[in-house]
Amino acid sequence: MGTRSSDLALWQTHYVRSLLQAAWPDKSVIVETFSTRGDQILDTPLPLIGGKGLFTAELEVALRGRSIDAAVHSLKDLPTESPEELTLGAIPERANPADVLISRSEHTLGNLPLGATVGTSSHRRAAQLLNARPDLLVADIRGNVPTRIRKALDPDGPYDAVLLAYAGLQRLELLDVISQVLPLEMMLPAPGQGALAVQCRDEAQSLQMLAPLDHQPTRAETTAERAFLAGLGGGCSVPIAAYAVLETGEIRLQGRVAALDGSRQIDVEGNAPAAEARELGSRLAGEAQAQGAAELLGEGA
Repeated sequence: MGTRSSDLALWQTHYVRSLLQAAWPDKSVIVETFSTRGDQILDTPLPLIGGKGLFTAELEVALRGRSIDAAVHSLKDLPTESPEELTLGAIPERANPADVLISRSEHTLGNLPLGATVGTSSHRRAAQLLNARPDLLVADIRGNVPTRIRKALDPDGPYDAVLLAYAGLQRLELLDVISQVLPLEMMLPAPGQGALAVQCRDEAQSLQMLAPLDHQPTRAETTAERAFLAGLGGGCSVPIAAYAVLETGEIRLQGRVAALDGSRQIDVEGNAPAAEARELGSRLAGEAQAQGAAELLGEGA
């Protein structure tokens, strides 16, 4: 199994490894680490480097070259179009998809001082943050999860607060640093946030091996979310958010497109049977387009 070398990526990969070994106790699973372009360039905001494949391309090359048999990613980092010869072999059950605020003064979004500086490298988070609090200043922040936490809590640092994903903190047992879990109606997550993706070659043997790890409700939900993203032509660097929930065979999907400065948001919502998850995401993307999503996304280009 291939993975990035950050603490979170390693946790995720060893978690998937444990699921795989439980399903196939006679198999041995070796973990190999890789450095991706997103890991190597730390002095440039992520959207300026280029979104597609920023944390995945090197692992995909290794998969195609057969030096690894599977790669573990955060699903939200994975481009919506699978490269030739590769596929999503499994999506394990998703963790909490929410975003959180970390503040050295334990501020919440409501009581952050006027003009406070909030760190995030995500256009999606920044746009929704400014929609709720247009007075705030957004500053880019890079580094792995522990590094961003240190920057957030530094008493002499430039950040009054930092935005991160709940799931990453939960996996690293760092929930005690959270000042506030942001409500989903205010901060809708990235498509696929909280879910892991196990990528493999599009071959029967690989798919059979990974099948026991696949969580069908999570796959249906994230399929709808990623179809919404794909329908808008977006990658991980644009202010597009989506969250789907599967209940009693029906998927309810919320989608959002935001102006980078937070001045406008387009919200769409719909339901469909689980088997029509992809069609639901595409349909809501069309509804967002009809309300001017292309114009908002063009402002961030």
